[in-house]
Amino acid sequence: MAIKKEKEEIHVLMVAFGAIGHMNPMVRLGKRLVSKGLNVTFATTEDARGRMLQSSKTTTTNSIAGILLEFFSDGLSLDYDRKAKMDHHMESLNKHGPINLSTIIQTHTPKFSCIINTPSMPWAADVAAAHGIPTAMLWIQPCTLYAIYYRFYNNLNPFPSSEDPNMSVEIPGLPLLHTEDLPSFILPSNLLSCFPKILSEVFQNMKKLKWVLGNSFHELENEVIDSMNEVHPIRPVGPLVPSSLLGEDQELDISVDLWKSEDACIDWLNQRDCSSVIYISFGSLLDLSGKDMESIATALKNSKRPFLWVVRSPDSSEKKDDPQLPFGFSEEAKDQGLMVQWSPQTKVLAHPSVGCFLSHCGWNSLLEAITTGVPVLAYPKWTDQPTNAKLIVDVLRVGVRLRPDKEGVASSEEVEKCIEEIMSGPYSEEYKKNAAELKKAARETVADGGSSGQNIQWFVDELIGNSCP
Repeated sequence: MAIKKEKEEIHVLMVAFGAIGHMNPMVRLGKRLVSKGLNVTFATTEDARGRMLQSSKTTTTNSIAGILLEFFSDGLSLDYDRKAKMDHHMESLNKHGPINLSTIIQTHTPKFSCIINTPSMPWAADVAAAHGIPTAMLWIQPCTLYAIYYRFYNNLNPFPSSEDPNMSVEIPGLPLLHTEDLPSFILPSNLLSCFPKILSEVFQNMKKLKWVLGNSFHELENEVIDSMNEVHPIRPVGPLVPSSLLGEDQELDISVDLWKSEDACIDWLNQRDCSSVIYISFGSLLDLSGKDMESIATALKNSKRPFLWVVRSPDSSEKKDDPQLPFGFSEEAKDQGLMVQWSPQTKVLAHPSVGCFLSHCGWNSLLEAITTGVPVLAYPKWTDQPTNAKLIVDVLRVGVRLRPDKEGVASSEEVEKCIEEIMSGPYSEEYKKNAAELKKAARETVADGGSSGQNIQWFVDELIGNSCP
């Protein structure tokens, strides 16, 4: 009874950036902690509230699946274009976020036992310290990226520079990394200032963090995870994907979304042959160029294979034609494929008719592909995506990487070649076999006794021990 009482007294505050790829891993970890008897509050920015309410019936109250919800201002009006002016957005968030988060902490009774933040909000650790609360970081990218960034920002390894922009990098536990395999934020060619500044703050001040948790699992990245044990350990607690993808009760699924999905595409998939459909989606943030759209459209048409393509318009809350699609393509391809504004991606990837996933290689999307056993056509563009593609192709061997030209665009011939390679090429069965094995490993790792299951229990025990007088 004593331990039960201790658990009931533990209140965890989770703080996440208001983007799908940050919020969903966090609330899914929160759900795991709630299932262990802990109290969890999830806080994100006000601008995410409206979009969450528009897209999901489950977030119309102040809680979701037993997790309390709090929202705070980033100092900008709700109609401000945060995506177009990202640097200014992050500056405002860094200025106003700490003050408003502190208010949430001060008004909460009893005192929070721990604050968990995503990497884009490193100031949360300073706020926690000011209130005498220990901090954990949930690293939402692969542990491989954690190792790369730690070594880069602490000068443990040589990396490309303006003097030597094309050098290769050796990281323990990984194959040799070339420039095209490295995250864009550490390259001399990077033009965005806010995120390198944030990452520098995170990795040069790791002493602020009592725990580092990762959205991955040991069997997926065992060598690189082990290589960090003597440097600065990371405990993987993932994959933090919907429970149904892990063979668990579908009623335990928890997620937030920023757009309404078009569920009719599942009926369309039901009418397609097993493993025949090419699924294409580039996530919630990336906007493809017109040349990219044309290459993909031409390759899909020439492949003569059925496809489901998520084509977001500038404002996906409204149904309208996307001007980036080649003229006449929608009409020409209406009997071959289906285009939607937004899809229920986890249901799509779990559908037996899906044969491969053409993806930008965002980590959440890749984890969903891994847990459903779907091979990947990797088309990375920026941030962690090139390194994620390296993992998919050269470490896990569950996919093929598209090679772009000097302008950064994969030709229609390249896209079509890679489609054929992954769907029916000499290694296609190997990709499917490896993907099926990772799907099995993902289910085993979150179960009681699995490596991620043990790490979550370890974290709960740490919180209990840290809260004991």
